Amino acid sequence: MPLPARIGKYELVQYLGGGMAHVYRARDTVLGRVVALKILTEAGNRDSEMRARFLQEARMASNIQHDNIINVYDFGEELGRPFMVMEFLRGESLRDAIKGGRTGDIHYKLLTALQIAKALDFIHTRKIIHRDIKPENVHIEVTGKVKLMDFGIAKAEGLSLTRAGFTLGTPYYMAPEQVLGQTLTNLVDVYAFGIMMVELFSGQKPITGDTVERIFHQILNSQINLEPVKQSGAPSSVVALIVRCTAKNPADRPQGFGAVCAEIERIRGSASTTARTAVYTQQQQVPASGAPGIFKKLPRKFQSPTWIVTFSALAVVVFLLILFLLGKLISSVT
Repeated sequence: MPLPARIGKYELVQYLGGGMAHVYRARDTVLGRVVALKILTEAGNRDSEMRARFLQEARMASNIQHDNIINVYDFGEELGRPFMVMEFLRGESLRDAIKGGRTGDIHYKLLTALQIAKALDFIHTRKIIHRDIKPENVHIEVTGKVKLMDFGIAKAEGLSLTRAGFTLGTPYYMAPEQVLGQTLTNLVDVYAFGIMMVELFSGQKPITGDTVERIFHQILNSQINLEPVKQSGAPSSVVALIVRCTAKNPADRPQGFGAVCAEIERIRGSASTTARTAVYTQQQQVPASGAPGIFKKLPRKFQSPTWIVTFSALAVVVFLLILFLLGKLISSVT
């Protein structure tokens, strides 16, 4: 729609994008805050199933309050078209962060994964299955806080490959049982999380293919290639967690995100301990800058900072004593 425009008390300022629903940066003229407003397109509104799912998403998301899930403030209708009003997020999607190489080091990646897992654990306790976990639906704020987004609409598009607005990105994260049209449980989110972990750590999609058929064939018949994850320097425990999350048999996956969160916390603790040990060891092995050759030859127990300082002080004293004796010797000769 032409801008500027107004929907209720919301003034639309900038078009941000969208498919079957358009998203705008808007201003709440009553509260004076910047928000994101998503409104179903006319084509989407004519589709009764799409409209129903949009309204379901609005009602469901507005009742979810969690630090790592986008807040929905309001929803309603304008000229028969439903809309919802959400918090306006600054930063970028996880997809853009991966593309730009801005996912950080191992510790930052683990923190990102942990926040996503906590959000999914929260919605699962409320009997909600996201069904469309992918980097496009994860937002990273400028502070580093992660927000899970998009409940409902993507589910409708992902279940029918011929629907308008369908994007090929969704099938890459479908679990085998999702591809086969079997009854879905929260374990499809566990699987998709594991696939997304591969991308987070390696920057590469583990499932490739230029047609839906090829993608589905890989999901059902091929093992996930984890070499890029290993080459990224990720701990072996991360690789093991990904293997479990992406198991083709749902029974072989972690049976909930509570267990996934606990494992990531354990990995983070182990990685921090390893890093601190490595730094301490390096400090113990670094010689004094003034005489590297001398200190490298000292026994290991004499390479600590205390011994280095003591040794240096003793050397200075010996040097001054030699100068004093030389001075006395020269004086006695003259």
